[in-house]
Order: sequence, then C-alpha cells, then structure tokens
Amino acid sequence: MEAYTRFERSRIIGARALQLSMGAPTLLKSKDTNPITLARAEFEKGVIPITVVRD
Repeated sequence: MEAYTRFERSRIIGARALQLSMGAPTLLKSKDTNPITLARAEFEKGVIPITVVRD
C-alpha cells in the first residue's frame, strides 16, 4: 500500500464514510454500523476504491 499523508488518509476515510452514510454498500463484512469505523476498517484492509493523484 502506498504511503499516504495524514491529510490524504483523512480525506479518503471521510469521503468513504460519507458514501457509506448515504447508503453505499460496504466492502467488508461487519456488524458495526458506524460509517467512520467501517471506512477506517476498509482503508486499513486496502479495499477502498479511491485513488490519490499527486501533481
């Protein structure tokens, strides 16, 4: 996994948490319903389909 800055990490997790809170399907099986917790778990597993483009 690529090394992300703390700002990139926050942005990715925040964007994914927003998607989850709006009804997007989860990419991991979990009993937890908190979107931020789910987004963090997905980020740590590397399954979030969000990329970072650096100029």
